[in-house]
Amino acid sequence: MTDQTLPQRIDVSELQQAVQQIKDEVHKVIVGQDDIIELLIAALLSEGHVLIEGVPGIAKTLTAKLIARTVNTSFSRIQFTPDLMPADVIGTTVFNAKTTDFEFKAGPVFANLILLDEINRAPAKTQSALFEVMEELQITADGVTYLLERPFMVIATQNPIDQEGTYRLPEAQVDRFLFKINMSYPTEEEEQRILLEHNDRKETRSVDVVQSVVEADRITAYQSLVRSVHVEAPLLSYITKIVQQTRNHGALYLGASPRASLAIMSSAKAIAAMRGRDFVTPEDIRFVTYPALIHRLMLTPEKEMEGLSSADIIKQIIEQIEVPR
Repeated sequence: MTDQTLPQRIDVSELQQAVQQIKDEVHKVIVGQDDIIELLIAALLSEGHVLIEGVPGIAKTLTAKLIARTVNTSFSRIQFTPDLMPADVIGTTVFNAKTTDFEFKAGPVFANLILLDEINRAPAKTQSALFEVMEELQITADGVTYLLERPFMVIATQNPIDQEGTYRLPEAQVDRFLFKINMSYPTEEEEQRILLEHNDRKETRSVDVVQSVVEADRITAYQSLVRSVHVEAPLLSYITKIVQQTRNHGALYLGASPRASLAIMSSAKAIAAMRGRDFVTPEDIRFVTYPALIHRLMLTPEKEMEGLSSADIIKQIIEQIEVPR
């Protein structure tokens, strides 16, 4: 499939330019991590949430904060701890002595971009408070439903190494994340650049280097534009075959849900628009398949003991299915 086979139907040049501006701002501080930054922006444009996993000190939180800073919108950071209660996240009803009535005091989740730091530190009761807001963009408290403003995106971080005092995320919540992104250590050259740039900034804080370049209403407009990106029927079949294979693979105890198919399709549309096209290619699908599936699959105990990983199975499936031409 080439640019000549499908004429341009929608203009994505403004979106592409805005994305490049966001990348340029983030790269003022973040060295490398190109794919991760691209996936975070794609999630924002496809109205999805992201779970970032990695060891401490590799800029998980900083990257999320910088992405949020490039968009002129409200931002909240919630540090998850074992004593965090649902009301600390969504808000609570309090008595107003002046009006002699009860009123709802909104919690920090009432923002456009939310950073949930170390999400697996909070118990299940607090984690469950996020189910409704992540799926339906609304909060129900004391029988009253409060709608959140768009755009809305949750970026959560977790540390895969230090498991003491943590609570495993339930599969129902993990499935609500569009992507799971694994951040790794920088290369030797990248780490040297980090030191040089940090040294050159002197007393300037990293977050102060990055400026807002996109308004919130433009993000919602770009999200609508992304939904209009064209996907050929053979590519929809390609996505279906990939997801179906996860449900029939002998090494997997749990395959991907239909939500995974929708995640691959919507995020592939975002990647296509970000790369200047109004149509999806197989390369777009393959690029988002790993982060869209990696957290939705469970290996059988036998295969896990053999040292296989979900990434290995996804690679096998992608290699086995014929790519549409």
